Amino acid sequence: MSASYEGRIKRARFLQGRYPFAAEILAFYERVCVVQDELCQHLRAKSVERLGAGTLRERIDVDVVVPYVATTCKQLVAISPTVLKAFFEECLLGSTARWASSLQQYVDNGGGDAAEQESREELVAKILIEPYAELLAPQIAVLSAGMNENLCPRCGGRPVVGVLRVEGDGGKRFLKCAFCSSEWEFRRIYCAYCGEANESSLPVFAAEAFPHIRVEACDTCRHCLRTVDLTKDGNTVPAVDDLAALPLGLWAEEHGYERIHRNLLGT
Repeated sequence: MSASYEGRIKRARFLQGRYPFAAEILAFYERVCVVQDELCQHLRAKSVERLGAGTLRERIDVDVVVPYVATTCKQLVAISPTVLKAFFEECLLGSTARWASSLQQYVDNGGGDAAEQESREELVAKILIEPYAELLAPQIAVLSAGMNENLCPRCGGRPVVGVLRVEGDGGKRFLKCAFCSSEWEFRRIYCAYCGEANESSLPVFAAEAFPHIRVEACDTCRHCLRTVDLTKDGNTVPAVDDLAALPLGLWAEEHGYERIHRNLLGT
């Protein structure tokens, strides 16, 4: 197992004990990581990260991934929450052409503002494409990534979560891409969606249960971003801790803020 997925799995197991209300979601995500790691190994064996030319999205060949749709759904159906189990069973009946089209739609539009797929179908596509995109991302040259750029410099995706990493006596802010998981540096006091820089229009919400995560909102565009602060908890794995922060999502909804982009499981 790769170190990246092993770290996510260990964190998911730890957080299941800390946040019982998120245990079912985290247990499901733990299994997703196992499936994604297996797919990652298959893709690496095919040397996909050394093939192709063009942009990151153009380099993704969905025909390489389609054969793994059935295997992935079989592995996930047994441990899926009730709302997903029937859908994964249905997926096993889908044609190759249907899934090639669905995966290509996600490759073209995933992580962005374009009209998104039906959420469950998008989930399957993301589970399958994410390891591929993460393998390719380090091979893509970043020509420009200014600190005001709110789109991923590797694939053009929106940020799914913010990350504060230790830098000197404080923290440096990064954004994490919803499509390829790349990170890029971003200004601290600045809306990651519309660019609002007036601090009075950028409220921040934190909950006692999540001292290392906060919601950074914008009253101008009414979007928000969760930011995981590694200066407060160095053991945090942003993608995993974000999944567990269900109460922060409820707070944002109650106050009329929309996430810039939802995470893998829509929490």
